Formats: sequence, structure tokens, C-alpha cells
Amino acid sequence: QVQLVESGGGLVQAGGSLRLSCAASGRIFRIDSMGWYRHTPGKRRELVAAITSDGSANYADSVKGRFTISRDNAKNAVYLQMNSLKPEDTTVYYCNADVLGVTLTRSYYWGQGTQVTVSS
Repeated sequence: QVQLVESGGGLVQAGGSLRLSCAASGRIFRIDSMGWYRHTPGKRRELVAAITSDGSANYADSVKGRFTISRDNAKNAVYLQMNSLKPEDTTVYYCNADVLGVTLTRSYYWGQGTQVTVSS
């Protein structure tokens, strides 16, 4: 089994910054892509940013220029630096990982979610 543990959410004023972290642990052979999604009840889950194992990243248009995704392959970790936060960024953020396990079975795993609240 693989677990993803997130941290770093919280309450911040508009224009402020937060950094989300997500660390994977368990029976991992390799992690390919990692990413951050956000989901507001009643709306579709949105890909915020994703990054491959060689560092190639892509972003949702709504966060380009404000958010930066990075990863530490040695720590099986992914980060999301969020700057210039807006009230519309308020929601729960989830970490995702495309994991090849030690049995060479591929699965997608999710973190438990972390709340980000941006006040106006």
C-alpha cells in the first residue's frame, strides 16, 4: 500500500502565499507523474498542476504565473507554492501520484485533502 500525506493548507488573506507539501510512503518502486487537484462540492474536480519525474510541469490557466509545482524524487514528495492567492482559490486541494509499486503494479493514489481558504 501507498499513503500520501499532505500538509500546508490554511487561512490566508488575498494576495498572500501558501506552500502545500505531499509526501508518499509505502511499497513504492517508482513514482511517475505527481500533481495537485482541487475540488469544490458541486463543481468538477480541477487539475491545478502536474509534474513528471523529469520535472516537466503543466498548469491550469487559472493558476499560471501564480503557482509553482516542484518535486523531490529522493523524498517522493511534491510541493505547490501558491502566490498571489485569490478568494476563488478557496477549496480543498488534493495530492495525486501515479505509482509503480514494488510488484510492478501501477495505481493512482490520493491524499486526504487540505483546506485552503483565502479571505478577501
